[in-house]
Amino acid sequence: MNIEVWSDYMCPFCYIGKRRLEQVLQQFPHRDEVKLTFKSFELNPDAVKDSGKTINEELSAKYGVSLQEAQAMNDRMNENARSAGLEYNIHAMVPTNSLDAHRLTHWAQTQGKMLELSERLFQAVFIEGKHTGDHEVLAALAAEVGLDQKEAAAILASDRFTDEVRADEAEGAELGVRGVPFFVFDRKFAVSGAQPEEVFHDALQKAWSERSPFTMVSADSSEHDAGGVCTDDGCEIPRQK
Repeated sequence: MNIEVWSDYMCPFCYIGKRRLEQVLQQFPHRDEVKLTFKSFELNPDAVKDSGKTINEELSAKYGVSLQEAQAMNDRMNENARSAGLEYNIHAMVPTNSLDAHRLTHWAQTQGKMLELSERLFQAVFIEGKHTGDHEVLAALAAEVGLDQKEAAAILASDRFTDEVRADEAEGAELGVRGVPFFVFDRKFAVSGAQPEEVFHDALQKAWSERSPFTMVSADSSEHDAGGVCTDDGCEIPRQK
């Protein structure tokens, strides 16, 4: 089974949804047959790397509320995260542009480290308050999950993997992804948002039940010879009539 997850590193619900899905997958009897892939989505492609504002100030300006109200919103987000086993320190979050983090994740995928880097980036943003728009910070985080730090820095200094990010975003738009997190199960079922664990459980069960062996189509053996087939034992030549 393939599960594709459109998400953004600046999205607090994305980390919560990711963790809830992972917790359900831990109990899923077929978890070893599930492939998880993270897809890029930018909530604010125009965000600057260094706004100089705190997350509370950003929220206050965005929603037209007081700083106290913005802080209360983030307090509730911290509580929401605890329900997924995450200890957010969202007040320390550094608002920034997420394109470079997404580009680095695509590079990590080529190195077999996409899942590890995605987890590390979310942790850095929402728990540790690291500035993930900073190239030095990103390269250091890449090194922590076993990637080459110098190569990571070189990737970040270029525009490599931008096309891959844009391709993910275009694909998501075609599928109707308008907000994140957005989970797609075998391109048959979708879950939008950081839903409760039972929703992810139901989606897994439904997607798995839809899986079935191929329906074999072949000639009527009473009128035709069987087609030639190659296996590990060799190639059997059909009997000619």
